[in-house]
Amino acid sequence: MALSIACGESSSSLQFLIFRFVNQTLDSIKLNVAQLFSNSRIRSDDDILPSTLKNIMANVADGCRAKTQDWFCSNKEDYDDKGDPHAVFNVLDAMLKENLDRLKTMRENISLVKIGVKGCSLEIDYREHVSMIRDLSLGGKLGAALSLRRELIRKGIVPDVLTHNYLVNGLCKTGDMEKADWLIREMLEMGPSPNCATYNTFIKGYCNVNDVDKALSLFSTMENCGIRPNRVTCNILVDALCKEGFLGVAVKFLANILADENVEATSNLVTSTILMDNCFKSGDMIQALGFWDDISQMNPQIDVVAYNVLINGFRLSRDMNFGYMFFCQMIKKGLLPDVITFNTLLSGLCKEGKLDEACYIYGVMSREGVAPNQISYKMIIQGLCVHGDVVKANEFLLSMIEKSIVPQPHLWNLIIDGYGRCGDLAQAFSVRDQMLSFGVAPNVFTFNALIHAQIKRGNAFDAYSLKREMLLNGIFPDVVTYNLLIGTACNSGNIRLALKLHDEMLRRGHEPDLITYTELIRGHCIRGNIKEAEELFVKLQKSGFQIDHVPFQILIKKHCKLNEPDIAFDLYQKWLDRNK
Repeated sequence: MALSIACGESSSSLQFLIFRFVNQTLDSIKLNVAQLFSNSRIRSDDDILPSTLKNIMANVADGCRAKTQDWFCSNKEDYDDKGDPHAVFNVLDAMLKENLDRLKTMRENISLVKIGVKGCSLEIDYREHVSMIRDLSLGGKLGAALSLRRELIRKGIVPDVLTHNYLVNGLCKTGDMEKADWLIREMLEMGPSPNCATYNTFIKGYCNVNDVDKALSLFSTMENCGIRPNRVTCNILVDALCKEGFLGVAVKFLANILADENVEATSNLVTSTILMDNCFKSGDMIQALGFWDDISQMNPQIDVVAYNVLINGFRLSRDMNFGYMFFCQMIKKGLLPDVITFNTLLSGLCKEGKLDEACYIYGVMSREGVAPNQISYKMIIQGLCVHGDVVKANEFLLSMIEKSIVPQPHLWNLIIDGYGRCGDLAQAFSVRDQMLSFGVAPNVFTFNALIHAQIKRGNAFDAYSLKREMLLNGIFPDVVTYNLLIGTACNSGNIRLALKLHDEMLRRGHEPDLITYTELIRGHCIRGNIKEAEELFVKLQKSGFQIDHVPFQILIKKHCKLNEPDIAFDLYQKWLDRNK
């Protein structure tokens, strides 16, 4: 009996020890799982998950710990010395099941929070990607922009219509109308639907590649799709038709557009200005002034652009008096002329040789606070150089420098050439040195001007030295350079050097022109090589060049000196026949 009791006590003690061991093991597992889950899921995502997620996980872990203790406390009688071991394991099963359910709930809660974070991240990514697509399109990197768009669509995100308009605009600017057409077709199939701005961009793209028929077809498609054209659409098409020379068609097209009740457009200043400008350019002054009358009657608030077109029209017709009149009119109306207005006046005056008036307008321009630009100075300096006033032209060049405007190489070359033609070599080279001091590199035109100046002074050797200097600076002579040097060699009777320069010219890929042939004919005649001169003359006649009187004159004089009047008269007769 004692043994039985001892065995019973021993068995109960063993069961209790096993239960305690299992309990400790489960507690350890529970705590390790909670800690492991907390460390691996929360700490690794500290930078991603919000603080609320950490609180959720901490509360769930605390709840699991508290519930475990409640289970053991509430069922204490089930595992005392008199308890049933099966009841103990039932309790363990129930506890494990509830803890697993809680872990599942916790996992689902974490997933919901992460879905919310992911959704927020997707929204941010969308904005960033859309912004990147627009920037790439503006920067001309359309391949990358289209790839990024394709990646977004693969993720089920379709960029908005504004982003697509950026892409269409970029493709149209590069002239890739086929790809632009493909993109718009995709927009029609999968969204977003194109709007008026999309079609305006597409129409302008076809106008830029001179496909006005396709542009007009798109205009019809646009209306059929229920998209109402606006004034921008109208102006694009009217401008394109005018540039193609279809002024009458443009006027009729405008009339049809304005008569359509579905179009949000009335006769507006921009469209009328476009038509007026093209009438002036085509020489139709009457119709141009008719458009001006329409503008004046229907648009009392005429802008500077319209006046600029009107003044430019009178410049084209070389009637600057009317240009002045409307210039004064716009000032009386309180409109301040801009740099385009003044440049238009300067251009007209310089072309008419009215340099004093041009300089006066330049003064008015400065007093009105309108800063002259490169074009303003170019017209005045060029006009002064053409009329031989290189000193005053140089003053304007210095004025540019004082106003921190670095002249373009063309302006420096004009002054250098001007001094060279006047025979002032020192000043010509001084301007060249000044040009270098401002970081403006001389080009072939600079050297040609200096070579011409040296030749004019009779410095043939210095002219050839300048050619060598060109090559040292990586600048290759052009046809003008060779013609200047060949002419110098021929005039000095050095036909061998002239022919050598001619051969070098051919090796460099430059084809001889009328001046080249004329100088070589002169050189052969000076050396008495009449046969070679006549052979070159026959070659010149077969070249297709429009021959002037100079080669005929050279040969006629030579035959007269050789006492061959019949041949000279025959050449003179040929010259008369060519000019009938």
